[in-house]
Amino acid sequence: MLTLAEDFTFGHFLLGVLYIFAFVILFWLIISVFSDLFRRHDISGWIKTAWVIFIIVLPYLGVFVYLITQGRGMAERNQQRAVQARDEMRGYLGVGVADEIDKLDRLKSEGKISDDEYQRLRSRLVT
Repeated sequence: MLTLAEDFTFGHFLLGVLYIFAFVILFWLIISVFSDLFRRHDISGWIKTAWVIFIIVLPYLGVFVYLITQGRGMAERNQQRAVQARDEMRGYLGVGVADEIDKLDRLKSEGKISDDEYQRLRSRLVT
């Protein structure tokens, strides 16, 4: 008679690791979708409720459908939140774009950054 330890092979171990990996990825995707869904202001509560039910009932399908249909909007909303957070942080610290451009001018005049670096960093600040 074989014991449980003798039945457990390396293939079983790899399959278990794959299952755990798939679960962790699903959990991460659900958190990402829910965080995007609940931060949205352009859809009603009923639509949010429908998405939540769909994702809870059919998790993989619900997450994939949301990512396919709303993926571009998710990226745009994340980018807008990042810009807003950066601007709020600048406001809290009292550092504005003009201050940063002044610092860049000083670094360029001191020769610490090249002309290409200066142009690249300045264009990033201005946009």
